[in-house]
Amino acid sequence: MGTSYGLDESSASMAGAVKIILIAFGLAADAFAVSIAEGIVVEEATHRHALRVSAMFGIFQGVMPILGWLAGEAVRPRLSGVDHWVAFGLLGFVGGKMLVDAVFGIESSGRGKESRGLRLLMLAVATSIDAFAVGLTLAMMNIGLWVPAAVIALITAVLSAIGVQAGSRVGTRFGRKAEAAGGAVLLGLAFKILIEHLCGGA
Repeated sequence: MGTSYGLDESSASMAGAVKIILIAFGLAADAFAVSIAEGIVVEEATHRHALRVSAMFGIFQGVMPILGWLAGEAVRPRLSGVDHWVAFGLLGFVGGKMLVDAVFGIESSGRGKESRGLRLLMLAVATSIDAFAVGLTLAMMNIGLWVPAAVIALITAVLSAIGVQAGSRVGTRFGRKAEAAGGAVLLGLAFKILIEHLCGGA
C-alpha cells in the first residue's frame, strides 16, 4: 500500500509538472510570434536586443500570473471585460504601423534600430494579459504559484530570444516583405485574441 501511494503521488507530481510546462508553452506562443516580428524590424539583431526582448516578455509573463493569483475572483470579471480589447488595440497598433510602413515604403524612425521603451512595453503587456487569468486558474487547481511563474517566465524568455534571432535572419533576407509579413502576423494575433474572447464570452 505504501509503495502504491508513493507511485500515485509521484504520478500526480509528474502530471502537474507536465501541465505547467504545457501552460507555459501555450502562453509563450504569442510572445514567440511577436518576438519574430521584433527581430524583423531590425537590420541585425544583437545579443543585447534579443536579451532585452526576452527579458521584457519573460518578466511580464512571469509577473502576470502572480498578479492574477493575488487579485483573485474580485478583479477577474472586470479584467475579462476589457483585456481582449487592450491586447487587440496594442497589437493592432504596432502591427498596423509595421504593415503600412512596409507597404508604402515609409522609413520609420525605429526601423533598423533595436526596439525599446514604449513599443516594447506595449508588446510585453499585450502578450502577457492572458497570463493574468492563469494565476487564478493555478490557485483553483491547487498548484503552487512561484514555480509555475518561474517556468512560464523562463520558457517565454528563451522562445522570445530565439524568435528575435530567427526574425532578424528573415528580415535581412526579405527586407520590407518580411516587415509586411511581421505586421500581418501581429494583426492576425490581435484579431485572434479578440475573436477568441468574444466567442468565448458569447
